[in-house]
Amino acid sequence: MTEEKVQYKKSDFYYDLPEELIAQTPAEPRDSSRLLVYDRATKRIEHKIFRDIYDYLQPGDVLVVNDTKVLPARMFAVTPHGGAVEILLLKRHNATDWQVLAKPGKKAKIGAVLKISDELSLEVIGVTESGEREVRFLYKGVFEDILSRVGTMPLPPYIHEKLKDQSRYQTVYCKTEGSAAAPTAGLHFTPELLARIRAKGVTVAPVLLHVGLGTFRPVKEDVITDHKMHTEYYAVSGETAKIVNAAKREGRRVIAVGTTSVRTLESVADENGMLHECSGETSIFIYPPYRFKCVDALITNFHLPESTLVMLVAAMTGREEILRAYRVAVEEKYRFFSFGDAMFIR
Repeated sequence: MTEEKVQYKKSDFYYDLPEELIAQTPAEPRDSSRLLVYDRATKRIEHKIFRDIYDYLQPGDVLVVNDTKVLPARMFAVTPHGGAVEILLLKRHNATDWQVLAKPGKKAKIGAVLKISDELSLEVIGVTESGEREVRFLYKGVFEDILSRVGTMPLPPYIHEKLKDQSRYQTVYCKTEGSAAAPTAGLHFTPELLARIRAKGVTVAPVLLHVGLGTFRPVKEDVITDHKMHTEYYAVSGETAKIVNAAKREGRRVIAVGTTSVRTLESVADENGMLHECSGETSIFIYPPYRFKCVDALITNFHLPESTLVMLVAAMTGREEILRAYRVAVEEKYRFFSFGDAMFIR
C-alpha cells in the first residue's frame, strides 16, 4: 500500500518514551545539546553536538527563524470565594480582550470577575466551542508592564522543574512579543554560533508566527484528518520573501528552524515555493503525504507521541522513518521535548 492511500490514525504516530528522557532543564550552554542528523537520501543517522550544525550548512543556504517572543502568559487568579484559577493567555483581540485557557474552567463562568493582583483583574465574557474563555482585563496603566510583574513563563505541563533563568525559554533572536510557547528548535542557537553561520555565507531570515493553542492541544480524534488546528498569527516581511525567493530560483536550500517556521513558509508559499509579503492567520496541518513547496530541510526538537508536530516531521521523512529515528534517539538516550536535544532532517 502506498503512503498516498493510507488514512492515518493517531495511534500510527505513537512511540514509547521513558519519562526520564523528558528534559526538565535546558542544556548549558545552549549549543551543547545533542544533534541527531537524518539524511533523507541515504536514511543514514549521525550523532553530533548542536554546534556541529555549522558543518552541515553551506554558503548560500537560507536559515529561516521565527523571531516571536514568549509572553509571561501564565498567571494565577482568585475567585470572589477564594478559589484558585490558572490563566494562560492564548490570543489577543484588542487592548483589553483576550482568549485564554482557564483551569479549572468551572470556576470561570461567564460574568465571573477574577482577581490576579491589586492592579489586574479579569471578567469572563464568553466561552468558545472548545472551552477556552474570552476575557476582558481590568487595569489601569500599561498592560505589558503589569503582565511583566504578575505573569510567569508558560512552561509546558511536562516540565516540573522551576526555570531559574526566564530568558532560557526565549530564543536569542526573539523580537515580537505574542507567543504562548517558545519556538523551541531555536533555543539551541547562541549569538556566537549564529555569527559563525553568517560568516560562512548563510543568510538568516526571520518570519513571525505567534505560537498559540495548537501547541497545547492534543489530537483527540482517531483519524488524524478529523483534527482541527487552531489559528495562529503569522507575518512574512518583504525582505524575507525576497531572500527566500532568490534562493528558490537559484536552487539554494531553504532550511526552517522549527515547525513554526515550516508552517509559516508553507502557509504563504505558492506552488513554486515563492513567498510574498503578507500577514494573517494560519491553521495549516501538515501530515504525510505532503509535498513541501518551500522548505528543503528542517532543524527541530523531538516531539510528543501522537502530536501534530510529530506528524509534521513525519511528512518530511515518511512515517516509518521518523519512528525509526525516534527509536534510535530513545536508545541513545537523547533528551526530548522543549528543553531537549535537536534533530536536523536534511
